[in-house]
Formats: sequence, structure tokens, C-alpha cells
Amino acid sequence: MLQRQRRAFVEAGPPDVALRRNRIDRLLALVLDNTDAFVDAMAADFGTRSRAASLFTEVVGMIPVIEHTRAHVRQWMRATKLMRAMRPAGLCAEVEPAPLGVIGIIGPWNFPLNLVVLPAAAAFAAGNRVMIKMSEVTSRTADLMAALAPRYFDQTELAVVVGGPDVAAEFAALPFDHLFFTGSPAVGSLVQRAAAANLVPVTLELGGKNPVVVAPDADLHRSAARIARARMVNGGQVCVCPDYVFVPHSRIAEFVETVTATWQSMFAGIVDNDDYCSSVDRANFDRVVRLIEDARDRGATVRTVNPAGEALPHRASRKIAPTLLTGVDDSMAIASEEVFGPVLSVLGYAGPDEVIAYINARPAPLVAYWFGPDGAGFRDFVANTRSGGVARNDFAAQMVPSAAPFGGVGRSGMGSYHGKAGFDTFSHHRTVVGTDLPFSLTGSAAPPFRRGMRMYADMSLGLARRRTRRRLRSR
Repeated sequence: MLQRQRRAFVEAGPPDVALRRNRIDRLLALVLDNTDAFVDAMAADFGTRSRAASLFTEVVGMIPVIEHTRAHVRQWMRATKLMRAMRPAGLCAEVEPAPLGVIGIIGPWNFPLNLVVLPAAAAFAAGNRVMIKMSEVTSRTADLMAALAPRYFDQTELAVVVGGPDVAAEFAALPFDHLFFTGSPAVGSLVQRAAAANLVPVTLELGGKNPVVVAPDADLHRSAARIARARMVNGGQVCVCPDYVFVPHSRIAEFVETVTATWQSMFAGIVDNDDYCSSVDRANFDRVVRLIEDARDRGATVRTVNPAGEALPHRASRKIAPTLLTGVDDSMAIASEEVFGPVLSVLGYAGPDEVIAYINARPAPLVAYWFGPDGAGFRDFVANTRSGGVARNDFAAQMVPSAAPFGGVGRSGMGSYHGKAGFDTFSHHRTVVGTDLPFSLTGSAAPPFRRGMRMYADMSLGLARRRTRRRLRSR
């Protein structure tokens, strides 16, 4: 499959803007023509996942990003002219974005459609062919994508691969021109190791324990309600969900009360509630339950919003009640492991330095949240912490601008996409320089080295030394 795509890429050459846009349109049509089928497949994969949730998070959210990409392809394809003043003399220099070739995309299970379609659109914009490995955890969605893709694409343009971990391992080891992975840091490490054998560059979109800071001067009731709702998106199975919240010590009780009241207002029932997303499988359900019980056994206070008459966690439906933890410390697994479930930890703090030190002592998260005014405290927080993105006063606000790059840093990821960042990720920016000058610019670098060349080198060195010393003295 890879060889066929690479042969087709070489034989056809870089596609023009019309073909790139056509491929993006066909990709979007694949989703839009079959939205109901995809929604049904994802609901079956999760057990319970509402139509509205899938429409909003999987389909509607991707449309502005793809439309932005499509609208700007022509602009991004243009070469950047360099040394314009030298053109009349006969020296032309430019940097042109060139497609890499064949892009491999390994998708996750939490958003099994959105998180393969968005990188594929960016790869098409850059002029590449695409192979997608769908997650085996959401197998119905994977099978549907594999069945539908040939109706819209020749397999030399877009190929969809399904199968279990063995297939994924083989896929990751292929000599792609670029490999894009979304998933956990643990699996991302394995993907990067497999790609390294062929020196394949990788983009890793990973997760992390995303911190939230409620500032002392924040509107606490509004902040707590928004944080509570954000934690429940997709049943908490979102890489940008808030994971733990710093609240001033004196306001913890008020924060806890507001969060639990918000959850109670959201869910009169859970087990039979189609709007309450299940854990995707038994393994994830059991893992989240173990994290809660480990925290309880080690001294944390566990508060659950458990509707009357319902026994939760409910293994048959794979549903876990919204859970709030206080008294969490580093002896508990939940202090270091990404939860990916409907659980929120609350930590008290006395001052901003304490918060910054805590975050900086841990792997960089995918997003850091701040609830409060855009003042000196917020700017200090942004300047002195490291994260893939920062959002203030709302969930996932850093993803709203279609032109904004999305990606992690450190353990939360490597590289970025969305907007021009996606186009650049899947392009090689190649420098092209031509000269019609009557003399060689670089020939004097070859021996024999004449007296004039040596004098020029000494003069350049002396000027550089004086300039550097002058700048250092002026500081």
C-alpha cells in the first residue's frame, strides 16, 4: 500500500491547488455524507455516547479548521522570495514548500473520526498522499471509515488500515515520509521508537495532566461551574480536559459545593442517561475506578454525585459517577497518571509561586487553564510555566481560533497542526537559489587562497569582534 502511494506520488508530481482542494472537499464529503452512520458507529463503540456530543465534538468542531485550511492553501503554497534587492543583478533565492510524500496517521479512540480527518486534511493541503491507521478500540468506527474511504478516494490517495496492536506496530514501523500519532505518552514513545529505525520524523499529539488555577480574584461560582462542565465532556475522555484544580485554601469548600451542585443539575440520572458518555471499554473503566479507590485508600476524601437509586460505578454500562477528590498527595497514583474519566482533584494553595513550582516540577501539560482576570497574576503564570497552550476562563479556548497551532510540549507532545502549522508540518521548506552573476560567490572558498581572500577574512573577523564587544558593553 505504501509503495503504491509513493509510486503514484512520484509519477504525478506535486498536485496543484485545485487537486489539493478537491481532496480536502472529498474528505469533508466522506464525513458529511455519512454523519449519521459515523454517529451510530461511535455510539455503539462507546456503549453510550449521545448524538449531540458526537456531532459537536467529532464533526461540527472540525469544519471551521478544514475550511480555513482550504481557503488558505494557495497562499501557503507560494514560495517566499529572499534577497529581493539582488534579483536585478542576477541572484534569485526563494524557499518553496514541497510535499513530503506519504503521510502515516495513527488515530486515537477518544475522538476516532475528528483526530484522523483533521491531520489528513492538513496533509492533503500540503500535497501529500495519506495512510490512516484507525484505532482498534473503536472498531465499528474504524470498519466504517475503511468501507467508505474507497467511495471517495483511490487507494493511492487515501488508504485506511484497520486491525489490532500488531497491525499498529507494523504500521508505525513503515518508512513513511512523516508519521502523525495521537494518543498516550506511553504509546507515543513506542511509536517514536519504531519510526526512528527508518529516521521517519514524527508529530506526537499526546495527553497530560492539565492544571487549572482559580485566581483569588476570580468569579468562583462561574469558574467552578465551567470547570465542572469541562470535566464531563466525552465522559472526561479528552486530552485537554481539566485534571486537577488549584483553589485558594479559604475558598475550597465553596468551590467543592459549586462543582457538586453543577454536576447534580446536569445529571438527574446516569445509568440510563444517553447524554452521559460511558468509559470506552472495560479496561479504561477499571483503570479509572482503581485510581479513585487507590486515592480513597491512601487518605483522599472522595465525593461522588450519585443519583438516588443508582449503584455507581456501574460496570455493565461502564459509567462512573462524577467524582471530586480532595486531600490528594503524591503517594496516590491519580497525582501522576492522566485520569481520562469523570474525576477532578482539588488542591489548595496559598500563593501563585506555590502553584507555578508545583506545575513546573511535573511534565508539561497539553493545556494550562487560568480562571480569573487578565492581570499581572495571569501574565506571570503564562510566562513562568510551560504547556502546549493556555486557556483563560473557558474550556479548550486555545483551540477556538482556526489559525492557531495545536500541539503539546515535552511529554504532552511534539510538533503541532491546525491552520498553517499543519501545512508546515507536512511540508519540506526547500531553499532554491540560482545565480547569473558573472563571478562565483563561493569559488574563493577553494584553494589556492590568495592574499585578497585572506585580507577579507581578517577584516570580517575584526569587524565582527568589535561589533560583538560593543553590544556586550552596552548591556
